[in-house]
Amino acid sequence: MQFLDIHDHDFGLKFETILSRGEETGREVEQVVLDIIADVRKRGDQAVLELTGRFDRLKTASIADLEITPAEMDAAFAAVSAEEVAALQLACERVASFHEKQKQQTWIATEETDIMLGQKVTPLARVGIYVPGGKASYPSSVIMNAVPARVAGVGEIIMVAPTPGGEINPHVLVAAKLAGVDRIFRIGGAQAVAALAYGTATIPMVDKITGPGNIYVATAKKLVFGQVGIDMIAGPSEILVISDGSGRPEHIAADLLSQAEHDELASSILITTDRAFGEQVAAEVERQLAQLSRETIARASWEKYGAIIVAANLDEVIDFSNRIAPEHLELAVSDPFAILPRIVNAGAIFMGHWTPEAAGDYLAGPNHTLPTGGTARFFSPLSVDDFVKKSSIVYFSEGGLKRLGNDIVRIAGLEGLEAHGKSVSMRLAEGKL
Repeated sequence: MQFLDIHDHDFGLKFETILSRGEETGREVEQVVLDIIADVRKRGDQAVLELTGRFDRLKTASIADLEITPAEMDAAFAAVSAEEVAALQLACERVASFHEKQKQQTWIATEETDIMLGQKVTPLARVGIYVPGGKASYPSSVIMNAVPARVAGVGEIIMVAPTPGGEINPHVLVAAKLAGVDRIFRIGGAQAVAALAYGTATIPMVDKITGPGNIYVATAKKLVFGQVGIDMIAGPSEILVISDGSGRPEHIAADLLSQAEHDELASSILITTDRAFGEQVAAEVERQLAQLSRETIARASWEKYGAIIVAANLDEVIDFSNRIAPEHLELAVSDPFAILPRIVNAGAIFMGHWTPEAAGDYLAGPNHTLPTGGTARFFSPLSVDDFVKKSSIVYFSEGGLKRLGNDIVRIAGLEGLEAHGKSVSMRLAEGKL
């Protein structure tokens, strides 16, 4: 962990190691992923079977065996307590309620008597959602990807999830059922992304792929973009906590570790105007690390990509935050509403001392699939908009075209596109059909 002062002459150089984490790894895996995608495109189901056997230690004679059956869904519900089902159901309901407010309807504008303009909103026919497996099990990722798709009206939701050794967490299956997933395949990695993008004899081709994954999944999504839509290129998780020295150090430490335990490339940063408070947080992180079941992962993240930064005032703090555009931003200050209007780049903003980032991860309502690596400058959280497409509607009456036609012809002439202009001028010369 680095303890830095924002005014240190080498601050930018030291902090760059955090910002650039994972970039070299991404370049190294690209050729591997290209080969996997090409193999799946060429050999379809057989390639998916072999790659799943190699990477997930899951060998089966038929790809049909990789689809979750109704009996397995029933067994999952039997293995989960009623209280856990209720908690997952509550999360689905709260996430659905929030995303219902994002829905847009088809609209038509008739302010002009001779021209009608509008926008048609159409749900995607089929989407694929990727749910990480392996190091941890994420029923919340199922909910955050499937629920807005269902709210948007998507016709079919296909879920893929890696299952090393063949086992799948029953909570993931329960969440999928509650969230409205239609089909589930126990496949992961770049081969799962390729199968969804191009389709196989068994796995349907989708219109869009959403959901986070490891560097192979992120690279595969980048490489199939254009064949299908994607939500974003998700990098390692990150949190920035802004502190004015108010609140309790143990709370801030716990919030920092909530990201560090994700994986070794996660980044947890505190920036504060109070050096003594920062030192208390650092000591508390060390104490809490020893109590975590995922201490090895969290410690690796904290020691390499964790930082406590001291700034002179909140103006410097806010400027720094907007510059790095964090995925998760906690305003752990005495009056978070006073500085909220000045925050312009963040995936999600958590306000005050009683709003830990974990509340947003699970059931606050807003989506936890967020832009990472500074992309909150131009990307937004996953939303209903990601699961619909919009078509423009244009209708000109004869009078409307006569009113605007000469200007259309002029602009076509400016671009040297003669046929464009003629398609209008011919109608103007002919008059009524």
